[in-house]
Amino acid sequence: MLVGVMLFLGACGGKETGLSPAAITTLASPELVVRGQYLATAGNCASCHTEPGGELMAGGLPFETPFGTIYSTNITPDPSTGIGAWGQGDFVNSMRLGVRPNGEHLYPVFPYTHFTRVTDEDLAAIYAYLQTLTPVALANKANAVSFPFNQRALLTLWKTLFFKPGVWEADPDKGPQWNRGAYLVEGLAHCSACHSPRNPLGAEKRGLAFAGGEYTDRAGDEGAYRPWSAPNLTATDRGLSLWTQEHLEDYIASGRNEFLESFGPMNEVIMNSTRHLQARDVEAIASYLKSLEPVHEAPPDEPDTVTMGRGRTVYNLHCGTCHLPTGEGDPEMGPKLNGGSLVVQDSNPASMINVILYSPEAPHGLDPRWRNPMEEFQYLLDDEEIAAVATYIRNSWSNRAGVVTAEQVARQRGS
Repeated sequence: MLVGVMLFLGACGGKETGLSPAAITTLASPELVVRGQYLATAGNCASCHTEPGGELMAGGLPFETPFGTIYSTNITPDPSTGIGAWGQGDFVNSMRLGVRPNGEHLYPVFPYTHFTRVTDEDLAAIYAYLQTLTPVALANKANAVSFPFNQRALLTLWKTLFFKPGVWEADPDKGPQWNRGAYLVEGLAHCSACHSPRNPLGAEKRGLAFAGGEYTDRAGDEGAYRPWSAPNLTATDRGLSLWTQEHLEDYIASGRNEFLESFGPMNEVIMNSTRHLQARDVEAIASYLKSLEPVHEAPPDEPDTVTMGRGRTVYNLHCGTCHLPTGEGDPEMGPKLNGGSLVVQDSNPASMINVILYSPEAPHGLDPRWRNPMEEFQYLLDDEEIAAVATYIRNSWSNRAGVVTAEQVARQRGS
């Protein structure tokens, strides 16, 4: 997750929005509200701005970052605790510049570093939709950010170094489908926010976009926050070159393909956002992602024969019945582990370890075709055994993804 930022004060002080006259004059039209709802869904606003069991868009969801806990804010049209008193220019400044009406600068856990690319007309539509929501009078929670990162005025340098505001521009050398996919992925969908590595100050690393990242979210029934890994989405032999366009479209639209069923933090992305997108937008997103140039992973470490032997024993005892001794899986019992699982192939095994320890949390509104989640093994297997079986899976059949250590398993347990 990102830490907070500021823009040059002179660029943020005014109320000019740059909105076209057409966007302003059509603000109240029902068609624009419907369009805004669709765009807010594409941006997955509800997942971040709604607590479990809470009121829609009323905020309060915690985000655990290396710099402390940051809570999402109330974006219902309540005039006191939400954005009901915000003008359209205030909203645009928050989305495009990361600035509140009172001049405070937003932490980019709210990904305005991506939303800055959204067009004037689409921002007008989102604003129109949010103003139709039921107002919820719910005060925003105080962040718990460590010093000096809680001093927002000190973050001007961060934004100077790492943030370039501006609307996305189409590439004239690419077709309409690719450009639509680029606009969604780089803007509202903000995919690289999770799927890119970050520097020590929380900014996405330039030149490594979509090469895989790590973030903190809930894992396990007790709701503890633990690291998760987001796999490489570029065209490497351990990334999206493993999937066809159809595989990727199936996953975006339903959370399921022959290699993978959604679990963990991706459940909210798919259930609250991408499964509601029009087919042409799903195709566009998949086309753009499939076009990304490869950012290759470091060569994996080779496992020793003792670890592989121990891992094979654990696999045959606990995993082989459902996933098959060949790792090819079974349509009724267990997904495929050989050749195409981005979770298995990920350089960072955090998400794979979470699945083994805590079971893959199935999304609400489960597709009846999905398999029942496997059991959790946090109490059945120790760190060495989980490390061995994960290493075995990651280096068997056609997989070559490196060694998992007991220390990495202990980290995912929080011990």
